[in-house]
Amino acid sequence: MESRDLRLLPKAELHLHLLGALRATTMAELAAAEGISVRDPRLFADFDEFQQCFQDAFRLTAARPENLRRMVREVIADAAADGVVWVQPHFDPFFYTPLGSPDQVMEMVLDEAASASREYGVGFGLTMATSRHAEPEVAEERARFAARYAGRGVHALGLTGNDTVAPAAVFANAFKIARDAGLTAAPHAGELAGPESVRAVVEELGATRVAHGIRAAEDPAVLAFLVEREATLDVCLTSNVLLGVTASIESHPLPTLLAAGVRCSLGADDPLMFDKGLYDEYSLARTELGLSDEQLAAIARTSLETSDAPADLVATGLAGITDWLRADDQLVQERG
Repeated sequence: MESRDLRLLPKAELHLHLLGALRATTMAELAAAEGISVRDPRLFADFDEFQQCFQDAFRLTAARPENLRRMVREVIADAAADGVVWVQPHFDPFFYTPLGSPDQVMEMVLDEAASASREYGVGFGLTMATSRHAEPEVAEERARFAARYAGRGVHALGLTGNDTVAPAAVFANAFKIARDAGLTAAPHAGELAGPESVRAVVEELGATRVAHGIRAAEDPAVLAFLVEREATLDVCLTSNVLLGVTASIESHPLPTLLAAGVRCSLGADDPLMFDKGLYDEYSLARTELGLSDEQLAAIARTSLETSDAPADLVATGLAGITDWLRADDQLVQERG
C-alpha cells in the first residue's frame, strides 16, 4: 500500500453539484431552524428518490440568502480540506426565485465564493446547469445566461438529470451558444444510458468533458472514439455504485477506461447523498481498485489540465503534483 497523503495531492473537483454538496450536518441545522421536515438524504431507493433529495436541499438553502451563502462557503472549505485547488460545481440560479432574479442569485454565489476562495486558497468557478428533463428552449435560455457570465465566474455548460429521457441532439443549439461564448461543454452522459449516449454528447454537443461517461467501457469503438477526440470523463465511483450503475467499487470500469487511454478525473458528485468527498474517492481508487500513486497523480493532472481554472493555478497545481510524487521517493532513498 502506498503511503503518500492523498489530501496533499493537488486536484480539481469538476463533477460536483452545489446542492448535492450541502453538508448533512448543515442540512439538519437548517431544517430545525426553518421548521422544515426533510428525509435522510442517504436513504433513497431509486434515481427518482435521489432527485427528490435535491428538492429538500433547495427548500432549505432558498429559504434565506444566508443559507445559500453558507452552503457555498462550506463547499469551498470542504474542498480545501480534501486537497482541492479548483472546485467547479454545477449550479442553476433560475431555481432560486425566492432569493431574487437569476442575476441577483448568481452575483450572491460568486460574491460569497470570492470571499471563501481567498480565505481557503481554493479557486472557484461554476458550470451552468441545465436539465434533460426541461424543454430545449429552457436549455437555450440557460446557455445565453451563462454566456453573459463567461469569464466572470461561469466556465461551462452542463446537462444534468436522467440521461435516458431525451437525446443529446435536441440540446445542440444550447451547447452551440455556450461554445460560441467560449464555455466548455460538460454534459452528463453514459450513466443510466449506454455507450452511444457518450458518443452522442461529444459528436452533437461538442463535449470535451463528459460527466460520468463510464458506460463507454461497454464498447471498444466508443473508447477509441473518446481517445481520438481527447474527451475526458469526470468519473464518480461512489455515486455509480449507490445509484446502481455498477455493482460494486471493485467492478467499476475506471481501470478499463484508463487502460484504453481515456483520460479521467474523479469527482464526488453529491456528498450530501453519498457521504463521500473527493479525498474519499481517491482513497477508494487506491484501496479498492488498486490504482498506484502514479496513476492517481495522472488522474489529478487530468483534472487540472482539463479544468477551466486559470493558467497560473493549473501550473502551480501541476508542480505540486510533481512534488507530491517526488517527496516520498526522496524519503525512501534517504531511508535506504
